[in-house]
Amino acid sequence: MTGKKNLSCLHTHTSFCDGNADIETMCEAAYAKGLCSIGFSSHAPIAKKTGMVTDWHMGDHKLNEYIDAVEAAKKRWKGRLAVFLGLEVDYIKGHCGPADPDIQALPLDFIIGSIHFLFSPINGKPFNMDEYPEDFCNNVLALFDNDGRALVETYYDAYNSMISAGGSDILGHIDLVKKNNGPHHFFSSGDSWYRESLAKTADLIAACRTNAEKTGSRVPAVEVNTGAVVRGYIAEPYPSAYMLALLAGRNIPLVLNADAHAPEYLDGSYGEALQFMKDAGCAAMALFEGRQGGKALWREVVL
Repeated sequence: MTGKKNLSCLHTHTSFCDGNADIETMCEAAYAKGLCSIGFSSHAPIAKKTGMVTDWHMGDHKLNEYIDAVEAAKKRWKGRLAVFLGLEVDYIKGHCGPADPDIQALPLDFIIGSIHFLFSPINGKPFNMDEYPEDFCNNVLALFDNDGRALVETYYDAYNSMISAGGSDILGHIDLVKKNNGPHHFFSSGDSWYRESLAKTADLIAACRTNAEKTGSRVPAVEVNTGAVVRGYIAEPYPSAYMLALLAGRNIPLVLNADAHAPEYLDGSYGEALQFMKDAGCAAMALFEGRQGGKALWREVVL
């Protein structure tokens, strides 16, 4: 059954990217909260591959230092807290993604694949989906001609391409597109076309899991992400209850993560998220236990 020793956070950011604490501070907080493990998932560098410079991705020159720092933390915390090395890797269609050979060659325990950037169908400019609400609104007006459906369809086209390309152990904040929808209502989550988009993505994950199991490649799970709830952007985790039910019905494993950028958020809204999962019909979640022989090891935890 779910208890503190069956809870973890693999989606964790530190001062190597846009987090506000160092690796040791985050480990100390995870231990104090009684978590069984912590995984570090700095935003992977993108500047060399895309020419895009942000203030929230890790610099290319920091990658080796980051790997060494997490590996050192593994040794310091051995026997007290399991520490895992990961990256959150942006899939930017046509530019980079989790399946890139240089990413796959790194000594990572896990990879989170996420979509943050889309390209405008109007002028081809990149658009950060995870913007603050006012910036998001301005971008939708300018880059998508205020067309919420076009935005959603562009998002899921990119997300489905990431799933098909492979390379991820965890699929990050799968319906991030809803984050700024509340204040602006660019689309309705009850629209049939929207729900059909979610079903198509759930079907694709199931199919890609089956194929990955046959080929021995990475088999993706889906994260239940409380980060936007903790930071006050939305009232429910990613994914929505509707999407959770679709995933549960296809036996796709779910991984609870906080997307923590500060020590106090490492188990943020976990109690509410677990109840949310149960109410959506989820009977269990997956707990990461490391990597062996190139394969991720997961343990099922009954909710």
